[in-house]
Amino acid sequence: MHRRLIVPGAFVAALLLAIPASAAAGGLGESPRKHSGPGAPGIGDPYYPASGNGGYDVSHYDLRLKYQPKSDLLEGTATILAETTQDLSRFNLDFGLDVSEVLVNGKKAGVSFSGDQEVEVTPAAPLPKGSSITVVVRYAGKPSELAINGFTAWHRTPDGGVAAQEPDSAVWWFPSNDHPLDKATYDVSVQVPNGTQAISNGVLQSTRPVGSDWTRYSWRSDKPQASYLATLAVGKFDITTDKTTGGLPILNAYSKDLGANEGAAKASIERTGEVAEWLEGVFGPYPFNALGGYVPNVTSGYALETQTRPFYSPRQFASGSNVSVVVHELAHQWYGDSVSVDGWKDIWVNEGFARYSQWLWSEKEGEGTAQELADHVYASHPADDEFWTVKPGDPGPENQFHLAVYDRGALALQALRNEVGDKTFFEILKGWPTERAYGNAKVSDFVKYAESVSGKPLAALFDTWLYEAAKPSEPAAAGVGVSRAGDAGQPKSWKKIARTNTVHDH
Repeated sequence: MHRRLIVPGAFVAALLLAIPASAAAGGLGESPRKHSGPGAPGIGDPYYPASGNGGYDVSHYDLRLKYQPKSDLLEGTATILAETTQDLSRFNLDFGLDVSEVLVNGKKAGVSFSGDQEVEVTPAAPLPKGSSITVVVRYAGKPSELAINGFTAWHRTPDGGVAAQEPDSAVWWFPSNDHPLDKATYDVSVQVPNGTQAISNGVLQSTRPVGSDWTRYSWRSDKPQASYLATLAVGKFDITTDKTTGGLPILNAYSKDLGANEGAAKASIERTGEVAEWLEGVFGPYPFNALGGYVPNVTSGYALETQTRPFYSPRQFASGSNVSVVVHELAHQWYGDSVSVDGWKDIWVNEGFARYSQWLWSEKEGEGTAQELADHVYASHPADDEFWTVKPGDPGPENQFHLAVYDRGALALQALRNEVGDKTFFEILKGWPTERAYGNAKVSDFVKYAESVSGKPLAALFDTWLYEAAKPSEPAAAGVGVSRAGDAGQPKSWKKIARTNTVHDH
């Protein structure tokens, strides 16, 4: 894709002449041009150095879009509300489509590009630290033509397109500070041809006609949301709605052309309300204002915990219904969405808990206890299996979604459960999402929290299961309650759980 470079004519002169009075009033003592500098082009995540940006913090995204399914043309205006965290002469946005104009606080800004996803914005005047800023970005392009290192997060479907991917998807459809450390609320309003629907996160605020040929769908997410958890699906869907017993709205959507997978998908996802209410008993009150899921006609095989409305590939239901994958993605609403990673190396705080929730569901359904599943996993991987060389507490970007992060990660939780006892263990599972609601956390933060609740030193336990590149010995495993009696055979739930082994295999 060729990207346009736009430099407004008056921008250079404005930059040289404009010194905001607010900066002088702030007592800096010298011209802010001597203190302000560019924001970093990355937020500092060693796994993904280009992800996110420095110098500002976003509070809200307002996305007003128009999408043509036949041509894959997406046109948009993004309004970004943010606050500067340093004196800024320039800042970056993560985005890959063509930009025609950027305004900062109503004035044209200079725009340049570097790499595949860095949009460099130079405001007409430097921005003092602590300033509230409004950034308007007008853009257009075909997301399916954008590839970064040969990778795409945009799925073309027979009747539209879908944005759903981890750890990046925003770059393909809206400009952002694209890292979980910078969460924000969202309004997403999408104009699509009549007969086509637009699905996104949160609550549907309105559906209204635009002229005689178009319809606009407007969605709102009113709790902090990481950029990769924002989703968009345009196509022709069968939509079902309901409410939980507590009154939360549920909206599920299924592509009209799912074929043989449709029945199994509906038999699984229509249990969303039931599963969420059960998870509230495990993790505490549901953290958001809407529930649901959607199944577009994509060829990929994974699922993703897009906030309030998980994305499911039809292939997750190719062998029949599977409520276990619904349990996994809904568990992420607490562990991953409300409490998000501090850096991508902390992925265990997401995936170990989502996997363990599947083990708890198996226990609840009488299809194998979490202990039986732990014994089976431990016995299934011999000591020389690569499985044990991956460290769930810091797996490296190449192993971020390795099976060990899920299954060895869940083993760590079973070890914790046996060490502290059920009462304390479930206090930890409920307390953590309350303590860290709508924030971010590291693996070390969870270890400290578990120690504070249990009153026990747990560092050695977590080192064994999360950081040692070797299979724990039988005595060590027995000491924390895993594999005490060896593998008693494959639990009944195992096949369904194993079908989700590639749940985030992108």
